[in-house]
Amino acid sequence: MIIIYRLLINLILLLSPLIIFIRLIKKKEHLIRFKEKFCFFSKKRKSGNLIWFHGASVGEIKSIAPLIEKLEKEKKINQILVTSSTLSSAKIFEKFKFKKTTHQFFPVDSFSFTKKFLNYWKPNLAIFIDSEIWPNMLLNINKKNIPSILLNARITKKSFKRWMYFSSFAEKIFKCFDVAFPQNKETAKYLKNLKIKKIKFLGNIKFSENEYQSKNTIGSKIKKFLKNKNYWCAASTHYNEEIICGNAHLKLKKKIKNLITFIIPRHTQRTEEIANSLYNLNLKIHFHSSNKKIRKDTDIYIVDTYGETNSFFKACSTVFLGGSLIKHGGQNPIEAARNGCKIIYGPYVQNFKEVYELLDKNKVSKKINNVEQLTRKVDILINKNKRSKNLEDKINKLGKRILDKTLSEFKFYLNKI
Repeated sequence: MIIIYRLLINLILLLSPLIIFIRLIKKKEHLIRFKEKFCFFSKKRKSGNLIWFHGASVGEIKSIAPLIEKLEKEKKINQILVTSSTLSSAKIFEKFKFKKTTHQFFPVDSFSFTKKFLNYWKPNLAIFIDSEIWPNMLLNINKKNIPSILLNARITKKSFKRWMYFSSFAEKIFKCFDVAFPQNKETAKYLKNLKIKKIKFLGNIKFSENEYQSKNTIGSKIKKFLKNKNYWCAASTHYNEEIICGNAHLKLKKKIKNLITFIIPRHTQRTEEIANSLYNLNLKIHFHSSNKKIRKDTDIYIVDTYGETNSFFKACSTVFLGGSLIKHGGQNPIEAARNGCKIIYGPYVQNFKEVYELLDKNKVSKKINNVEQLTRKVDILINKNKRSKNLEDKINKLGKRILDKTLSEFKFYLNKI
């Protein structure tokens, strides 16, 4: 199976100039730094011990920020390397003021590139986050006897079934990890079937909050604008969900005066497409990146920048979480819950099933299926304008406990360096 996989990767490499060109046009790649994916490194490896984290995108990078803040204080660690695959995650990384930590894009998972990457960075410890499983990289890490961790591991039923089609190949890959820390009980069960060496359940590290997130608030200009306004937030929205939220705004506007709907799209490169669809509904729009004065008759405020979500959760008590009215699997509601927000979500949240069960149990989230139900629920919650302080405290305590346990486990591996 590894031979077939390597042939497919090599085919992708042949097509990569065209793929990169298209992604550059769509503004999905950094104009210069995309070369890092082909092992043209833009940063230097410092002398001493280096630990390496890899996460796919924004969610994974944000989830390890509290852990990195703690690890940067460890004298034994000279440099921390963080890799990711998306442009949005690189932009998020820039928001954090880390001192020892460097960001690079993850290389194409070919045998030669992964070998070159490891020879250059020489990590003393490799940590993969969530569901980032890259066969060539892991096999080369294993050959070099570099300790490896699968942190906050997430395996869904769907992905587990895919791995089991190639069970012997899957076992070979997952055995490369020294230990896995699953984020939920379902994943722990699947990892056991995949024959991973050691499994220890610590909890979901995404419950933790880093210093930057805790201090991040909306600016004074927006605060002034929101005075005497009613507002709610639609966060991590995907294609078609913005139109649903726009229609909900039109219905709510008939009942609620001075209404503002904040829309924070999952991918900001869709901003123009989103704006056009909302202009068709005759809605007046303001862009967060604009230096223009916010008009009094603004309907929709589009947050078209990265790393701002948490500050808007601090401002809005009513939040709709996207990726849930379409068959995407939902987006992580923990950040909104940590701020005591009342959360509305659609029927497709299988990627965060256990988290939503916790929120439903605490009566701070509500499932809806269409624009009518969304409108009714926002109408109820926006009038109450009440946060769940109890859940906010509970999640922050849980997050601190999980972070402390994770740090304790890491120290065991750091002592081996």
